[in-house]
Amino acid sequence: MNGTILCVGKLKESWQREGCAEYLKRLSRYGRYEIVAVDDEKDPERASPAQIEQAKDREGQALLRHVKPGDRVICLCIRADAPDSVALSRQLTQWSGDGRRNVFVIGGSNGLSEAVLRRADVRLSFSNLTFPHGLMRVILLEQLYRAERIRTGEPYHK
Repeated sequence: MNGTILCVGKLKESWQREGCAEYLKRLSRYGRYEIVAVDDEKDPERASPAQIEQAKDREGQALLRHVKPGDRVICLCIRADAPDSVALSRQLTQWSGDGRRNVFVIGGSNGLSEAVLRRADVRLSFSNLTFPHGLMRVILLEQLYRAERIRTGEPYHK
């Protein structure tokens, strides 16, 4: 399968960059995976709810500039179905057969804008917990790698 991870912000921690690089290398056996990051909006200290929404909207506009009309957009959200690894693998198998580009979207520290959520074809959760967006990149890549191994009948850790 091919996939794009579309996300907000640069990774500040070296271990996050190294983790992403490692899983991208592992995933290269199964298809073309890439990460596209847009700039995050800096919130003023003690930002009002309106300022936070404006920042999310600007990030959302930047994200949507990278989405093509035929793309399948998979937004990572807390309020969504959370499949297990086998179910995610089955879903990837289904998606890989239709020729659409799969774009997994990870929001910034304030989440995703309503415009991005409206564009989503699928909303996907990995947990009811909130994760830092840099860590979520590593988690998503690891789960995609695990799903690819399951999909191809290779062993994986349960």
